Amino acid sequence: MGIEFSSVVDAPRDEVFDWHSRPGAILRLIPPWQPMNVVAEADSLESGTAVLGLPGGLRWISRHSPEDYDPPARFVDELSHDGLLSRPATVIGSWRHEHRFDVVDEFRTRVTDRVDTPVPGRFLTQTFRYRHRQLADDLASHRWSHAQGIRPATVAVTGSSGLVGTALTAFLSTGGYQVVRLVRRQPQGPDERRWDPQDPAPDLLEGVDAVVHLAGASIAGRFTDSHKAAIRDSRIEPTRRLAELAASTPNGPATFVSASAIGLYGYDRGDTPLDENASRGTGFLADVVADWEAAAHPAEKRGLRVVHVRTGIVQTPRGGTLQLMRPLFASGLGGRLGDGRQWFSWIDIDDLLEVYHRALTDPALTGPVNAVAPQPVRNEEYTRVLASVLHRPALLPVPGFGPRLLLGDEGAREVAQADQFVVPKALIDAGHRFRRPDLEASLRHQLGHILEES
Repeated sequence: MGIEFSSVVDAPRDEVFDWHSRPGAILRLIPPWQPMNVVAEADSLESGTAVLGLPGGLRWISRHSPEDYDPPARFVDELSHDGLLSRPATVIGSWRHEHRFDVVDEFRTRVTDRVDTPVPGRFLTQTFRYRHRQLADDLASHRWSHAQGIRPATVAVTGSSGLVGTALTAFLSTGGYQVVRLVRRQPQGPDERRWDPQDPAPDLLEGVDAVVHLAGASIAGRFTDSHKAAIRDSRIEPTRRLAELAASTPNGPATFVSASAIGLYGYDRGDTPLDENASRGTGFLADVVADWEAAAHPAEKRGLRVVHVRTGIVQTPRGGTLQLMRPLFASGLGGRLGDGRQWFSWIDIDDLLEVYHRALTDPALTGPVNAVAPQPVRNEEYTRVLASVLHRPALLPVPGFGPRLLLGDEGAREVAQADQFVVPKALIDAGHRFRRPDLEASLRHQLGHILEES
């Protein structure tokens, strides 16, 4: 019972062990298809305790074993309990997880996970395929950034508790960056600073090398006047004020990276390939995104390197469209939207993190950057691939009135039925490497159907 899973990563042993010891490691390793979230990270691999949230408010308590701690060769954690909410998890009996790191040579490390538990290994294989790929890809990305010679030490992030912000801050902190979370509540630790979007404190960005600005109200929802106002008001003026502050802080950031969206190109562009030089489209979202990007001009005017990450449809079951579509397709109720001919410009969430990382570390990257996979698909192909990955049919087309009932006419037109063939020309020209440029590979990785590497 249990499992032993091993692979070789292209990084020295000390580097691999250090990655595991930094904040965010556990979040980077939890598969997104599992109903589990990080409540508290362990503050030490030697003797710390991690608390993971399970459905219904239950808890998984993982305690590290001091007597088995042998850096940089090994650390061990075991299932424990602390209160009634953690008792149900112990029904599996036991769980002892040994993490072992063996030197292959100066530049490579064999990583071995051995889990002693009554749970059969076949139920754990996908989890460890995911973990080992995440580790190898993250380490490769940070190795690339080190090779560039330019690496911001301290990065301030707005929207750090959102879908992208949570993943990005974990990715950066495990890579050795000092992440400062700009939060709107009272700070709860030294890695947080209070940010008032309408009136940011003059010293908010002191000592910061770069800013990643992700904050903004969710676009999802019915396009009522109040919802549209929230979308616009949470983006335009806060971005302008933050850019002005970045530009005026003497020892502040040299780089300002701001979220943006492919909504700039409009909702009905047909088969026309849209790179970063394509014309602005029409519609509410096109107007919002244009003003959103223009709001960062004060930073650009003062000589900061400004990058606008025009994001496509992010693929992760933790949120967005895939979170909504996964249960429908898993139950065999999924299907194409309308005639299925509209283009779907998507990006794997880990590739989106790579785009932000490149925006932070590549001095040649500036201006708008299309954060989409190099292989957009039509809606009918997306539904076919998703159904195939989940081993389900996709026979029930969604009639056009379905999205209109949920989002209203305008929301359905601009979001659910958008037809945009967006291409990442700036990234391709920069020689950027995508982790998962293929849709099937992305969905397999995100949904726990990873094929064994040959």
